[in-house]
Amino acid sequence: MTSLSVGAALKLRPATLSDVAAMEVFMAPFEATGDLLPRSNYDLCRHLKEYILAETSDGILVGTGSLKVYSAQLAEIAALAVREDQQGRGVGKAIVEALLVDARAMGLSEVFGLTRKPLFFMRLGFRVAEKEQFPLKVWADCARCPRQHACDEVAVALTL
Repeated sequence: MTSLSVGAALKLRPATLSDVAAMEVFMAPFEATGDLLPRSNYDLCRHLKEYILAETSDGILVGTGSLKVYSAQLAEIAALAVREDQQGRGVGKAIVEALLVDARAMGLSEVFGLTRKPLFFMRLGFRVAEKEQFPLKVWADCARCPRQHACDEVAVALTL
């Protein structure tokens, strides 16, 4: 993904190794509330190419998102987080739209997410889906999730 300016004050760009420490700090509160799965430094480094960052014109990190590819047809929008004081300003929408551009460029046919905010995704054209439609996700992440036996996330999906 190349850098993209969104409005006058927001820039989207691929994450780099020099961003990992800031990403850890940024994601920590979302992990603490259970809105994001915990990601170690190793996980962030290993999967860095999946991430895009949203930052202000002065370089302040205000949002993250990743596109996790599961197969030649399917990917997940994951690690979507927007700093609380920036929510409702189009940051999350810009991140999702950029990830969808990447998904289409790869030739994927469907993108899904697990979320506590399904209405956000539905406003972007996603539909509610059954988690069981995504066994690779369940196998890869749900088994290690601390909330696996009391999951309150809703699956959403978009056909590309």
